[in-house]
Order: sequence, then C-alpha cells, then structure tokens
Amino acid sequence: MNYWEDPGPGYGVLPPRAAVRSDAPRLSLNGQWRFRLSPSVGATGFEEVDFDDSEWDWLPVPSSWPMHGHGSPAYTNQKYPFPVDPPYVPDENPTGDHRLVFELPSEWSGSTVLRFDGVDSCARVWLNGVELGVTRGSRLPAEFAVGGVLRPGRNVLAVRVHQWSSGSYLEDQDMWWLPGIFRDVTLIARPVDADVFVHADYVDGAGVLMVESAPGAVVRIPSLDVVVPCGETVTIPGIEPWSAEVPRLYDAVVELPGERVELRIGFRTVEIVDGVLRVNGRRVLFHGVNRHEHDPVFGRAVPAERMREELLVMKRHNINAIRTSHYPPDTRLLELCDELGFWVMDECDYESHGFMLIDWKGNPADDPRFLDASLDRMRRTVERDKNHPSVIMWSLGNEAGVGSNLTAMAEWTRDRDPSRPLHYEGDLSCADVDVYSRMYASHAEVEAIGKRAEKPLEDPALDARRRAMPFVLCEYSHAGGNGPGGLPEYEALFDTYERCQGGFLWEWMEHGILRADGSYGYGGDFGEELHDGTYVLDGLVFPDLTPQPVLAEVRKVYEPVRLSVAGDVLTITNRYDVLDTSHLSLHWEIADEGEVVARGPLTLPVIPAGRSATVQLPDLPPLQNRERWLTIRAVLTNTTPWAPACHELASTQTQLNAPGGQPRGEWVGTPQSPGRAHSLGGRAGDLLLGPGRFDGRTGRLVGLGGWAIAHVPLELWRAPTQHDARTWDATTLDRKTRWANAGLDRLRYRTIAVEPYDDALTVVTMVGAAATDARVQTTYTWRTDGARLTAEVDVEPLGEWMVPWARLGVTFGVPAGFHGLTWFGLGPGQAYPDSRSAAQIGRYTSTIDDFQVPYLYPQENGARADVRWAELSGPAGKLRLTGDPHFALTVRRWTIADLAAAEHPADLTPGDRVWITLDALQHGLGSPTSGAPILPPHDLQPRRHRFRFSLG
Repeated sequence: MNYWEDPGPGYGVLPPRAAVRSDAPRLSLNGQWRFRLSPSVGATGFEEVDFDDSEWDWLPVPSSWPMHGHGSPAYTNQKYPFPVDPPYVPDENPTGDHRLVFELPSEWSGSTVLRFDGVDSCARVWLNGVELGVTRGSRLPAEFAVGGVLRPGRNVLAVRVHQWSSGSYLEDQDMWWLPGIFRDVTLIARPVDADVFVHADYVDGAGVLMVESAPGAVVRIPSLDVVVPCGETVTIPGIEPWSAEVPRLYDAVVELPGERVELRIGFRTVEIVDGVLRVNGRRVLFHGVNRHEHDPVFGRAVPAERMREELLVMKRHNINAIRTSHYPPDTRLLELCDELGFWVMDECDYESHGFMLIDWKGNPADDPRFLDASLDRMRRTVERDKNHPSVIMWSLGNEAGVGSNLTAMAEWTRDRDPSRPLHYEGDLSCADVDVYSRMYASHAEVEAIGKRAEKPLEDPALDARRRAMPFVLCEYSHAGGNGPGGLPEYEALFDTYERCQGGFLWEWMEHGILRADGSYGYGGDFGEELHDGTYVLDGLVFPDLTPQPVLAEVRKVYEPVRLSVAGDVLTITNRYDVLDTSHLSLHWEIADEGEVVARGPLTLPVIPAGRSATVQLPDLPPLQNRERWLTIRAVLTNTTPWAPACHELASTQTQLNAPGGQPRGEWVGTPQSPGRAHSLGGRAGDLLLGPGRFDGRTGRLVGLGGWAIAHVPLELWRAPTQHDARTWDATTLDRKTRWANAGLDRLRYRTIAVEPYDDALTVVTMVGAAATDARVQTTYTWRTDGARLTAEVDVEPLGEWMVPWARLGVTFGVPAGFHGLTWFGLGPGQAYPDSRSAAQIGRYTSTIDDFQVPYLYPQENGARADVRWAELSGPAGKLRLTGDPHFALTVRRWTIADLAAAEHPADLTPGDRVWITLDALQHGLGSPTSGAPILPPHDLQPRRHRFRFSLG
C-alpha cells in the first residue's frame, strides 16, 4: 500500500506535546522555498542534497499553493471530490514538492526537533537526503527528531505534499480544499521528551496548581511568590480566577534542564453541576460563533495580525465564545483567546461528512483500520492545547456519524484530561460525551429540550443520562447572505431555560477568495468538477472582516446588559456571567423626529452578574407635536484591550409620544386642495391629477411633475436570498422554487377599471401569473393636495394561494439623477421583520449606492423598515415619500429582476432609472438552510391588506 493511502497516522513523528514558548534556540524556516507541482505522484529523487531545483518556481511557506497560481481552489460542503473508496485516493493526486536550503548557525547544538504546525493533507519529509517520516492530520503539528541529521552550515529540507491521502477521508469539513504547508515550519533546539501540562483549578477563592513536567523541573510564578517543584500540588490563596469576561493570566516559568518554558496560567474550574455547565461555580452562556481559518488572499495561511483583528471584532460585537470548526486553529489564536477572553470549544480535525451521502457505509469512524489515526488526531489536539485556560471543552470532531473509533477517542481524552467536558454532536445518544449538543434545532425543539421534555431515546439509561446534561447548540442560525432571522427568539429561550446554555452561530466569516479583478469568488468560480456554490458564503463578516448587517443584530441580541423603560423608570439587567456593571456608563438622548433635543448621563449602580436594578429617569424637555424617542445606551467607561472608551455594548429605545394622537404621515386626512382628474391635452387617454399623470388605459402613474415614472402596481416577489434558495428538509421545496412555481416573479396585470372623479382617481387591477388561478385584486384610490399625490391601496387575494408572499408593495422607477437619501425610520442599517433588533428610529442620511449591502452573491438587501418619510435628492431635484403610518423602503439603481439574475456584484449595472420599492409588508428572512422555520409572525401569508403612501 502506498504510504499516502495507509490509513494509519504516519510514521517517524515524535509523540505529541504542548505548544509552548521557551528560550530554546529556534530557527524559522518560513520564507521562499523552491516548488514544483505535479498532477500526480511521481518518482522521488528531488530529496537528494545535490538535486538541481533551479528551474522550479518559488513559493512562500507557509502557504496554500492554489492561492499562488498552482492549481485551483475547490469548494465542497459534504461531497468528497474523489471516489469514496477508503483509504484509497485517485492517481490524479496533485503533489507539491518543496525544497529549502538553509544555513545552520555555527553556535547551534543539542537535541533538535523539526516542527511542522500544519500541512494539508499528507507530507513525506527528508533532511539532507535522510527520510524523517510521514505525517497526516492537516491541522495538527508534527515534530521530527533531527539532531543526528543536521549538519553545520548548509542543510537541505525536502517535503513532498499530497493533496489527497487516507487522511482526506477524515477531513471532509465544509471548506475549501487547499493543500500546502500552510503553518509555520521551525527548527527548535529543545529536548525531544520535554513536555508541560498545567493543572490550574480555582476552588473556594484559591488557586490549586500542579504542573506535570520532566523530573527536576521547577515552576515559578513571580507575581505570586510561588516556587514549587513540578509534580507537587500547591494551594495559592487570593487568586483572581480566569474567565472570558475577566481573562486574568499569571506569567509563569517552568525551568527544565537546559530550557525555560514560558506560560500564561489562568486558574479556572469547569464542571457540570445539576445538569448545568459551570465555570468557577457560575453558569455560563455561550454567545458564540463557529470559526474556520480563512484568509481571502492566503487561504489557510492566516496572518497573526488578522487573527487578532478577528477576535477584536468579535469582542466588540458581544461574542464571547468560539467553536474551532472543525479542527484545532493556529495555536496563536488560542493564545489570543487566553489574553482577550473567550470560551473555546476546541475541536479535533475529524469529519467524514461525505459518508452520509452513502448512508454511512464504510465510515472511518467505525472502521478499525482508522482507529490509530483517529486516536492520533485526538491525542495531538489535546496535547497541543491542554495548557490554554480558554479551552473549556474538547470536541471529538464534527459530522462523522457514529462508531467505535469515536468511543476510543472519548475514552482516551477523558482519561488524559478529566478537567474538561467532552462534546460531539453526531451521536444523538450522547453515549460518549458530557454535553447534549444539537445543530440547527428549531425554536420549538430548543424549548422542549430546555424543559427536559425532548423526544426520548429508546434506551432508558441513555435517555436519563442525556436528559440530565446541559444543552448547547454547536451550530445554529446559519448566516448565509441576508439573514438569519429569529435570533432574539433563540436568546429568549436561553434566558428562560437554565439547561440551554447558548450556542455557536454558523458561522463567523464569508469564505470568498479574492480574485485578480478585485471581486470575491465562491464555489464553482474556479472550474471545480463538483462544488457547493454559495454555501461557502455563510458568515457574519465579509472576507475582509467588514461586518455584515447581521453582525449588528448579533451584538444587540447578545448584549451583556438588558435595558428596558417603563414609565419614568429604567430597569437594567446584568446578563454577564461574572462581571458586575462597574465598568459601564449610561447615557440618554431625546430626539424629536430624529433631531436630538437633549442628552445627558445616568447614574448606573453597581449590579452583580445575574441581578437587576432600576434607575429613575431625569425630567425630560416638554413634548412637542413631533414624534419623540428616548434612547439609552450602556457604554464602556474606560478603554479596554479590545475597544475604546464609549464603545456601545447595549441600548434601548422607547417612543414617548405619538403626535396629536394621529397616525403618522404629513398628508393624512382630507386633501386641502382636491384637484380634478381630467384628460391631458396632446396625449389622448392620459389623465392628470395634481402633479401626477396617469395612463388612461392602465391607470398606472407615468409622470410626476416633470419626471417620467415607471410604475409597478403590485410587488409580491423579491430577489431570492441565499436562505430563500435552500431548505433543510429534502421533502419540501425552498421558497425560491415555490415562489417561482407560483409565478411571483412573472406577474401579469389586467386593468379592470380606471375611474376619474372630481377629486380622485380609482384604478382597479387584477394581478396574477400564468398557469394559476391565484390572483390579487388591487385597488388604488389616488388623491392630491395640489403638490403631492396620495394613494390608498387595497389588496385582496383571490383564488387558492399555496405559497406565502415575499413582500407586498409597489415599485416606482424615477430618473437616474437622484443620489442622496434621507429618511426618518429604522436605521442606520437594514431591517427585516425577524432581523431588526439592532435598528433604531432616527433620521439618517446615505447615498443610494451606500444604501445597498454588497453581498458576494447578489440578493434582496438594504430594506429600511418603519420609514415615516424619505427624501431623495440630486440633479433631478427632490422627491419626498411618506407613509401612513410607515413603510419599508428599498432604493436601487437596478430592478428586482436584475438583482435576482446577478451572480456577482459586478453583474449589477446601473441603468437610466432609480427603482424605489415601498413595502407595506415583508416576509421574514429566517434560516431554513439550517432547519429553523420562519416564525409565524414573520411568515407573510396572503391576506387582505390596506396601506397608504404619498409622493411628490
């Protein structure tokens, strides 16, 4: 059997140990290497010291070679991109040969290891022509003993990397396939058997420390005056515990023979008590994300500064936890998690999802041939990351079915490190783990689990064991494109049921790959034989870490203090796990129709975690006959390592009046100067009403003042979102298909009546699609005050409607010479019925271009909800739109059909009109990609509705 197809873990690799920082001499071998890519495995010989590689290309290491023009990226979610025949892979196996000539410093001496922190997917290594061994397990380190092979001066390192190997069957994660030496390569002069295992518990206000290491080693913590031999337990009073909210670290040194290992120790205890996961005795709530390692330029070779920036953006948006989906991350990320404060679920590099497509036949998780490789991957995960206080849970892997190998991994881990609970979602019996986990459970299922009333298992003992476990959503609320919706409802369940301890959103980042033209590519853009298209675009941030609109929603839903106003009293609820509120300040602001009229500070009492308090609001300015809103914000008092002073963590907004007790809208009531609709001279059949000109045959508005207008009397469809185009349940059709089958994207209009009156124009239109009798009767009643038009619209569904509507609105096309946009309503970002928590009522200004959300796959976007009025401006003049009481507004330089037809942002070309859609109702966004149905209040079922608007 070929070594790359051997189902074992490899050979020649040293036993795994902790990743540490030490004073041992080290030589980074990162840099420019010689590189040759072959379409399949060829003969060796390149490993010889005198091999001539002068004709080879140069390639930076670390790198993913497809990101540098050698081959192409390929994206699949579940499918293996090769025949499923474990442990074998095709002869067409891209193979990258790497060579590096380096000089060993003259002062170098002693035992030496060569460390690879990550090679995808299988590497065979030679030094100075001597084979060192073979490693598999792409996201895991491998060390080789090289002390007897190194030479003074010139040395030659040769590495053959295969894209496909037996290890690929265990690495079928939802991600790009990107082979290469993608993490650091380092030569380290340290003992091959030196290891350190820190046990640092927090018990009754004291730290309990024991460090395992080599005989004779000593641990020192200068700030605590601790000096203790390794292997001995010491209790240290007055310790500050580590948590994600207060990440207190103590600098320590372990003195080994010939080496000093530097550690940052965090004292904390993780335990499950009465079915609740607790850290340092307190229940924790995971406001988490799943994080893949990805850089749009470098692929898997993620720069350290980008890792830090990722975590800073997370902290600023109230994210406190990370699941390392679906493999251990670069160890530098865990160092940052220790420092900045995150709860981490550290996941083994283990997934065989593609076997689900063949009913799990031959699944490696239950194949004895893969036992050693399975255990090796878990060992290397635990041993590398065991000293990180941020890691509070081990995960066996992801979507690997069930099997005896997973059981063996769990048994080994529990024996090696009983201080952390075990996680694995793929076995619903939870026989091998300590936490009940589900992915994409609906709100109803989460509530049942919260009540410990979930569907029972057949085995009563297993059922009782699982029912006593804490519950975590390891994945929920899939964030593909515009969405998800329903986050506040999940959070309410976490707050209600102690057992439900939050979860990890799918996922953190869009995995777009930057192309030469500046656009981002996704699955199928690189000539893949098989791919899963836009499914790789599923993050809370764009590939450049710019937040998507949903991240503001996440920040609001995850806010660590909850503010609410009743009368003249503010209630503050501290939702932190640990912190009190002494680091926060409160500020209030009054705005009349979006214009701030008063502001000031509020005294915030010190509220312990989990408690509430009230504050009396100050006397406010006298009410005006304008809509008034009170906004209160909780902000950081001082600068932190992750955000500046005054950074907002939470807010609330309350309306203080409705002016005059009347519905909102300038034009409500009887028109002041009714005008008569009459024939317009020079164009037979046209009708005039105030500033409006109407087609006498269809009744559509065709002119407003001096502007030519295009008018779509009724819109029921939107450019499908990524969630609209998918469904979790293969037995049901996605919304995009159902809407297409119902013809919502191809409506036709039949005029029934155009009736002018002295002061009004009534137009009745029947709207329907080919091949169906489901239709909508739409009645417009137009009036004018002489300067503006007002429309009352009555929409009545007829026939049998079998699908919900995407929206209920009207569209106008106006001249392209509008650029600016001001509105009074929800903002500053977009808001949809089930994703609007972050939006606040105010007066906002934007350009039409900035009004759009540049999703990498174009789709419905940018709606501002609850708009009372909006004004467009530019060379064409000014156009004011008003709702009664309000509408949702989208403004674009392309039609809905143009948006739906585009596959990349570059496909959207501005035309000769600006298209304005005023929606009375909208369908929610939901997260059907991941099985969470849209909740009933946001499911736009066909029904009769009346709405009004004005323009002029």
